[in-house]
Amino acid sequence: MAIFRYFTWAFLFTIVGLALGAWLGYETTGTVEGALSVFFICLVLGILEISLSFDNAIVNARILRDMTPRWQRRFLTWGIIIAVFGMRIIFPLAVVAIAAWIDPISALRLAIFQPAEYARIIGEAHTGIAAFGGSFLMMVGMKYFFDVEKEVHWIQVLESRLSKFASVQGVEIGIVLLLILFFSRQLPGDEAHTFMTAAIYGLLTFLAVEGLGEVLDATQEQMETVHKGGLGAFIYLEVLDASFSFDGVIGAFALSTNLFVIAIGLGIGAFYVRSLTIMLVDKQTLGQYRYLEHGAFYAIIVLAVIMYAQTLMHIPEVITGLIGAALILFSFVSSLRYNKANPGWQEKEEAHGR
Repeated sequence: MAIFRYFTWAFLFTIVGLALGAWLGYETTGTVEGALSVFFICLVLGILEISLSFDNAIVNARILRDMTPRWQRRFLTWGIIIAVFGMRIIFPLAVVAIAAWIDPISALRLAIFQPAEYARIIGEAHTGIAAFGGSFLMMVGMKYFFDVEKEVHWIQVLESRLSKFASVQGVEIGIVLLLILFFSRQLPGDEAHTFMTAAIYGLLTFLAVEGLGEVLDATQEQMETVHKGGLGAFIYLEVLDASFSFDGVIGAFALSTNLFVIAIGLGIGAFYVRSLTIMLVDKQTLGQYRYLEHGAFYAIIVLAVIMYAQTLMHIPEVITGLIGAALILFSFVSSLRYNKANPGWQEKEEAHGR
């Protein structure tokens, strides 16, 4: 039962959110059937967000465990506000406002009174959003595997070679640029330009956020023992969270065009992801399961490629979620097997200072 205490706020938000969804459905349709329909949509959106963001929780926990307690609390309080209201309400409104060249208030009116037109504008902006988010996430995944100091390998034959190639300066940037060129060439003129521009901005955003994190979290004299536990890590996590949210926000419009229904459903999922992150940090789960991080970062790379591919074809969100869940499950099973075959491996690695 101790595990359930981590999800107290998530359970409470689920109850409140589903109640609000049912009320919203009844208010807009005037029928019990309408209330039940919106209730079900909010529930499905919450499950969709959890399935798409499990790898997000693992990556968050990996960064969060090295943050100071003060910044951990800030991420888990301010961060959830930014995640629920910023990415699920303000971000879609900003996209519509920019795409339609209207002010945010007009975008909000459009969402309330003309939800179909609002959804159409969001859909037309999908290429740019997917390209931006895909590039950022691709760099996150590449940086993990292209690391000369990485000693633990899940898929040895592949990861050991990637680690060796990390000594080549900027190799991961070159790979991402090649992918951007490949996918942009598959698109027609205007869409290709949009994809290329947004993808480059996604790449530059990653480099800017990572560089800013180093500047904010360490002085030049402290670079040897940098403790990335402050504002820079917080900003990096928020941008990372936003990138993970792109596909969920866009995919949600397949189930509902109502901004507030989407915010409620995805907000429910966001609370569970935050709760899972806290549990992973408190219980030091990543330290107990050797390959769990690897599965999460493979899932991130797959998600990035899928976001690129979604500019060419429709890929159901359920497929994205299942692939990510399968990779994490396989890495978890591999970790269990390693633990069984190598009892006491954690103590041995700690003794060697790893």
